[in-house]
Amino acid sequence: MADQSLVDDLRLAHVLADAADAITTARFKAEDLVVAAKPDRTPVTDADTAVEDTIRSMLARTRPRDAVHGEERQDSGWGPRRWVIDPIDGTANFLRGVPVWATLIALMHGDEVVAGVVSAPALSRRWWASKGAGAFTGRTLLQASPCRVSAVERVADASLSYSSIGGWVDSGRGQQFVDLLRDCWRTRAYGDFWSYMLLAEGAVDLAAEPDLALYDMAAPSIVVTEAGGSFTNLDGKPGPHGPGAVATNGQLHEEIVARLSLENEADL
Repeated sequence: MADQSLVDDLRLAHVLADAADAITTARFKAEDLVVAAKPDRTPVTDADTAVEDTIRSMLARTRPRDAVHGEERQDSGWGPRRWVIDPIDGTANFLRGVPVWATLIALMHGDEVVAGVVSAPALSRRWWASKGAGAFTGRTLLQASPCRVSAVERVADASLSYSSIGGWVDSGRGQQFVDLLRDCWRTRAYGDFWSYMLLAEGAVDLAAEPDLALYDMAAPSIVVTEAGGSFTNLDGKPGPHGPGAVATNGQLHEEIVARLSLENEADL
């Protein structure tokens, strides 16, 4: 039987996602969208901050004892329970009118992710998972289909999704990554959260990025693992704590981690 408190937390995550969707859909392609550059030169819009502020306000009322970690605001609260929020994953897509973006909401107990929701309203899609209860996709909790990763066993038969090549070069793993691209059956840069959701559904078999933050990885990680896949950092350590992320259907994981290793002397 599922832990009732975790069931309640997952339901709350969906309510938070509903509120986020209402804001992001209203601001998507808005002519008066306000865009600024953060210190790291990545963009942030008024929709990003509005979503995070709304979720934080709702959590302050419903889970006042929980900590909150988000992309756009300072951490708040303390204790073992922590909500991790990426108000808009794919902000660059959002501000350019590309419909591939999502709100990521996760709940962690200590270092472990126990529930997560990924909501992409412009795609009319949502994915979610909780510890030991599986991963699902659909419009609501009552209209859902289970997610399962693929059964592909060879890199030569695998489909790989990624975000960009530049980050791999900067990480010192550029040649390893390019060699992996060449050896896969198919490669596409679906990018951001969508790579991991497609993996959870079995539509792709591998996804990897070299430089991510906790808020990028927390919600996708539990969807992938509850769908039967593996989600680790680049060194093969399970969880969403970096550096970077490697997600696979599980059967290919050890090989992919080994191939992307800094110790792997690729032919130049």
